[in-house]
Amino acid sequence: MSPHSRSLAAQRRGMSDRGTQYEAVVVGAGPAGITCVGNLLERKLSPILWVDDAFDGGRVNRLYREVPSNTKVKTFLDFAEALTPFREIVSAGGKQEGRMRELKGVDPEKGCKLGMAADMCLALTEGLRGLPGVVATKGRLEEGTLDENPRSPSQWVVKVREGGDAVTSVRTKRLVLCTGASPTIEPLPVELQNSRPLELDTALSPTRLSSALSSQSPLNVAVIGASHSAILVLMNLYHLASSSKPDLRIRWLTRHSLRYAEYMDGWILRDNTGLKGEAAEWARQNLEPETFKQSDVSNFIKRIDYEAGDEEGTYEENLQGCQFYVQAIGYRPDPLPKLKTRGGKEITPYFDNERGTFTYVKESEGGSVGDLARLPGLYGGGIAFPERVVDPRGNVEHAVGFWKFMKFVQRVSPGWN
Repeated sequence: MSPHSRSLAAQRRGMSDRGTQYEAVVVGAGPAGITCVGNLLERKLSPILWVDDAFDGGRVNRLYREVPSNTKVKTFLDFAEALTPFREIVSAGGKQEGRMRELKGVDPEKGCKLGMAADMCLALTEGLRGLPGVVATKGRLEEGTLDENPRSPSQWVVKVREGGDAVTSVRTKRLVLCTGASPTIEPLPVELQNSRPLELDTALSPTRLSSALSSQSPLNVAVIGASHSAILVLMNLYHLASSSKPDLRIRWLTRHSLRYAEYMDGWILRDNTGLKGEAAEWARQNLEPETFKQSDVSNFIKRIDYEAGDEEGTYEENLQGCQFYVQAIGYRPDPLPKLKTRGGKEITPYFDNERGTFTYVKESEGGSVGDLARLPGLYGGGIAFPERVVDPRGNVEHAVGFWKFMKFVQRVSPGWN
């Protein structure tokens, strides 16, 4: 039987000399989880318990394969070559190398569909799961208990549910959260009679979008936001309206003008918040005031500008009559597993976006509430826990992207030892 198909309990029996003790438990197997497992191995920390409910490349593979990247292929190739375990996996030949072939065949200075990056993630995931010292189990981390002992280093006792009622407890020196994020959904300030939300994940996929809208005719869809995702949704809706669904009309509600990433001397202005790649090119050609009226896009898209604070009136006027609305207003971290102290007090972790660590409100002697303290052995990475960066002009952003996750973890993971 393959080690990938064995239960956690069976794998632990095969490591009886180590018992239930792990050097690290990594939660999540998207790009960030892959990054953290690779960096832990690079730092000779094992055994690692890697927990995910699917090991399928995360949201980028499940939901975003059709989405055009906003970075160059070169950054994905750099990611795949950043660590010794990664290099060994992608150069070993066979299935893993095959998954990388299409990505390697693209001009490294161009963008690509995220499906190619997803295939890279699948190759690295499969390779990492087969390495000595990595115990991969399909399941969910139910809770983690901080076991602080003044006479020895703190540890975490974590409970993993592998399916059904099977729950296994293990101990670890390090708990690494790569739990991901999902599109932000905010309650609207108005009551809509016949309009319902259309998930951003659906709207970002031309295939799923076409299927979701196929039975509606005529059709009005509103898009809220001017983010990179919002422009991709507008692009998908326009392509649908100008081809197979000519009765589709789009209302675009935005609070500000379009913002583009600008390549400066050795750095990028609005690197994480500005439009890049295919979305930026399409927006410049079709959505800017000087191009919009001359573009065919204006036959299908109506732009509605409004100010912050004017949402209620703007939505009341422009969302009524729309069968669907899409909120493209960013991403929010997914819920974390329950974290608590040995005494049962729930822990609320606060991420340090510069160090990759967490703090919490620690009880002082006598059980009273103390000040914020470092939360021992807890680390994070990825879109839920990105690095805080400041550009040469003093603008503050959070760095999101495969290669940015890698650089952050490479910088902070020496402290994990």
